[in-house]
Amino acid sequence: MRSSWGLAILAASFASIAVASPAAAAGADRPAVAIMDFEYGSIDNWWGQYDIGKGMADQVVDALVNDGTFRVIERKKLDTVLAEQDFAQSNRADPSAASLAKIGKIKGVKYVIAGSITKFATESRGGAVRIKGIGLGGKKAKSEVNLTARLIDVTTGEIMLSVKGHGESSKGGGASFSSGGFGAGTDSDEWRQSGLGDAQEKACNDFVAQLILKKDRLN
Repeated sequence: MRSSWGLAILAASFASIAVASPAAAAGADRPAVAIMDFEYGSIDNWWGQYDIGKGMADQVVDALVNDGTFRVIERKKLDTVLAEQDFAQSNRADPSAASLAKIGKIKGVKYVIAGSITKFATESRGGAVRIKGIGLGGKKAKSEVNLTARLIDVTTGEIMLSVKGHGESSKGGGASFSSGGFGAGTDSDEWRQSGLGDAQEKACNDFVAQLILKKDRLN
């Protein structure tokens, strides 16, 4: 009787190992990506010291981590490598071969996501006051954020995927203004509750969804 129970327990143990092993292997096979801060050179950076491109990259990182399809490299490690090369904002959407090679040495990174913000705007109608193209206090508001990026193989420099993200929001209100730009950073509750903050989050989530749909095209 005892031997029968022992065999049953042993068989169950092997079965659990057989089920767990493919999952572990699948986790190890997930491609590792590093996300660059998005370039926004075509947009007037009148909001002061807040780096909108960095905020967008942080949101893309969060969405990718929550999805789990890719392994996402810690941002601090990437920032350290780029700082060593005096990486400029104008290089964000088009990293050099030297930059890609350096990034590729971080925990076996296979791909880099680099891109730019192509639209970042709010329109408000119905007696709105406009400041630098942003409408405040209007009855109707429409915020829109677009971004585009490429997934680049760090070993070859080849562009593997080109992906776009789009977000719209009809939420009224926006982040407060100060003499130096927005009165709140893009990681604040005030920003997330604004029309632009809502559109930004939607654009990042849409970008990640489109990226996942195209993943099967990777080698």
